[in-house]
Amino acid sequence: MALSGSRVIAKQAALPNVVIGLVAAGGLYSAYSYFQGSTTPRTVFGGGLTGNLTLQHTEDVNHNTKRLRFAFPNAQDETGLTVVSSVLTFSWPKGSLTPAIRPYTPVGDLANSALKAQPGFIDLMVKKYPNGKASTHIHSLQPGDSLFFAFPIKAYSWVPNRYDHVTLIAGGAGITPIYQLIRGVLDNPKDRTKMTLVFGVNTERDLLMREEFENYEKKFPGRFKIVYTVSQLNENSGFRKGHVTKELLKEVLPAYSSLTDTKVFVCGPPAMEGALTGGFGTSGILAELGYKKNQIFKF
Repeated sequence: MALSGSRVIAKQAALPNVVIGLVAAGGLYSAYSYFQGSTTPRTVFGGGLTGNLTLQHTEDVNHNTKRLRFAFPNAQDETGLTVVSSVLTFSWPKGSLTPAIRPYTPVGDLANSALKAQPGFIDLMVKKYPNGKASTHIHSLQPGDSLFFAFPIKAYSWVPNRYDHVTLIAGGAGITPIYQLIRGVLDNPKDRTKMTLVFGVNTERDLLMREEFENYEKKFPGRFKIVYTVSQLNENSGFRKGHVTKELLKEVLPAYSSLTDTKVFVCGPPAMEGALTGGFGTSGILAELGYKKNQIFKF
């Protein structure tokens, strides 16, 4: 699973070659037009195809994940993205005739109803998979190399204060859209939504953005709560051991009967999402806890 947009991946992977060709040609024109011009600030993902952006620098987050910053030609340019959005990328791995198409969720500032995003660049967090063509290619990029960005994908239209409380359930690499939503809510002084994050990972080193989450918890006591669960846990680590289960959610979430208006956001591996939301004749853990289908959103 790419770090976000797993449902979009399957659709994009089925694009016929002629569409890929049109996108590539359109991208060349878009990139040419974009890079020609003035120093007037622009919206990079405002319409049409974005084109190639240059990698400015990378940071190793853990053993298989990098944070990459792609610069805009004009330091005053803005992404134009809002909470919750991803961007579609095209990678051409060495020796491949067709691109690997993957959406990724930005992990930097995005605009919300009260704040403007920081201009000049876009940050992605990309996990490398053993057989992942796109992730392997992106991890091989060096500062000065470029990556083709096609267009933005609006995953969900967030409305501040629409819900009194939201539950965010993430598994592994599925944390990036959840993180973007958390930032969009907590960094907006006009939004008072309460949030509980349940984050399940394989090992402790897979707890991406742990420092950021814990800083938010300290800054917003009573509004933001984190629950980590680690399936492969060392002794004396201090974390809860196991997977995201019905028993865990029943223990850590507010009682459903006390929630007059709520929403659950889910992003993670297919097995985890299936267990939570059901399928093939099963209702799923969230339904068993009282949540209706229209109260659950899968990224």
